[in-house]
Amino acid sequence: MRGLKRRELPFLAAAATVLGLDQLTKAVVSRTMEVGQYFPSDDWPLRLHYVTNTGAAFGILQDQTAFLIVTSIIGIAAIVYYWLSQRQPWPTALALGMMLGGAAGNLLDRVRLGHVVDFLSFPHYPSFNVADSSIVVAFVVLIGYHLLWEEKERQKVPEGVGREDPGADG
Repeated sequence: MRGLKRRELPFLAAAATVLGLDQLTKAVVSRTMEVGQYFPSDDWPLRLHYVTNTGAAFGILQDQTAFLIVTSIIGIAAIVYYWLSQRQPWPTALALGMMLGGAAGNLLDRVRLGHVVDFLSFPHYPSFNVADSSIVVAFVVLIGYHLLWEEKERQKVPEGVGREDPGADG
């Protein structure tokens, strides 16, 4: 990691961690469970439920693999472009890395398998995976950070500073 800059670390570490965990958990589930199998019993609020998904979130766009591959590549390019376009604070870089790792994990499944492996299941909710979870958590981090950060920055600016006074002579 000689050429790695300190500002790149949160982004790249988050992307690599999410991608690695996503692919590892999917491999374990695929090797130890049968498609459609649940574990453990029905009375658990979170269970493993091995399913394959040829669509997108919530099962939309079923069997649109080529379209979903193209849109994933566009999404990954947009994430990388946004990250490279300006210096990002570490929470933003971390969240963008989580999104990149999640998008790459599901893209890898689509290219290799023709479907995405999902296995986390709450009652009355579609199954999902580590990649999906990381993308959702990343959005929450981005929204929360920017809402809190913007509010904090507004509170720092004293009244009248940086604002034009319409009655002042110029």
